[in-house]
Amino acid sequence: MELIIRKIGNSAGLALPAPLLRELGLSVGQTLLVERAEQGTLTLQPKKVRKKYSAAELNAQCNPRAPMPSDLAAWDALRPAGSEAL
Repeated sequence: MELIIRKIGNSAGLALPAPLLRELGLSVGQTLLVERAEQGTLTLQPKKVRKKYSAAELNAQCNPRAPMPSDLAAWDALRPAGSEAL
């Protein structure tokens, strides 16, 4: 398959045909990592997307009856100092 580098504003880009995107499981807006190999070869690889959790999902994983870790309990017991005391 041949693709032509096209001018896009002040940049240049490739237009990937929709059938190729479907075949590769890619979508518009997806981030690709580009690596340059020897002799001018380029490798494109989809960037792995980390799941984004909501606060509700993260809080659901917490045990409200779990004891506070000792380092946090010690921090919580400290008296205010400096501008914190104002």
